[in-house]
Amino acid sequence: MHDIRIIALDLDGTLTNERKEITPHTLDALLQVQRQGVRLCLSSGRPPYGMRPLARQLQMADHGGLLLCYNGGHIEDCQTGETLTEQALSPSLLPYLHQCQQRSGMTLMTYFEDHIYTEHPDDPYVLQSSRNNKMAVIGVEDFLRDTPRPLNKCLMVGPPALVPRWEGIMQRETEGRMHICRSTPYFIELLPIGIDKGLALKQLLPRLGMTTANLMAFGDSYNDITMLQAAGLGVAMGNAEEAVKAVADYVTDSNEADGVATALRHFNIL
Repeated sequence: MHDIRIIALDLDGTLTNERKEITPHTLDALLQVQRQGVRLCLSSGRPPYGMRPLARQLQMADHGGLLLCYNGGHIEDCQTGETLTEQALSPSLLPYLHQCQQRSGMTLMTYFEDHIYTEHPDDPYVLQSSRNNKMAVIGVEDFLRDTPRPLNKCLMVGPPALVPRWEGIMQRETEGRMHICRSTPYFIELLPIGIDKGLALKQLLPRLGMTTANLMAFGDSYNDITMLQAAGLGVAMGNAEEAVKAVADYVTDSNEADGVATALRHFNIL
């Protein structure tokens, strides 16, 4: 038997389907587990602005829900709006990231409040992020000069054929100074050192009077691996990357087939 008191859910490819929607069956299941006293923590690389509509749909403010944004760089309480954790990317790293944009032919972008900032506002992957988060894009002439501060994270976005190579290059060149991981085949997340979903949850749980044994986590992509490893019960979606399935305790159905609800029933959480 598992004593699950909090459920961490990745969004894209996990909680939501390909239309970026929570299916009615999954929504009903998560509303039911909250009524039973289980808290939800939406855990994503997205900014707060891009996560709050889903939190409202899930009625998380009524049940002690939390948002773990920017892969853990910002954590907020849905009921009070209080920021529990905040970490920013060092400004000293931004010139290097700008150089990587020029070297790689990929696009550097960032979030600030309710906007996306980039030198390439028509990049298809920037526009994909804009649709995912329902955030307008602001094109700037000079990323280093014209973006606001502080920045919780940046992203390097581009064709999936380029992403693994440049993920590796930047990891080697910034070792010990920045956390770098893929969240999708076309997004490289660029975060403060020490920021990842698993570590953020391990630090959060004692504040809630819980341990990792009380945590159930769902994910599908590379930036979910540490979260599934940290959880007492880690669940990979049926559509997850093979590396994610390899660390999971259980592989459920896909995000298109109500995989979250399936796993909740399988482990008698519902």
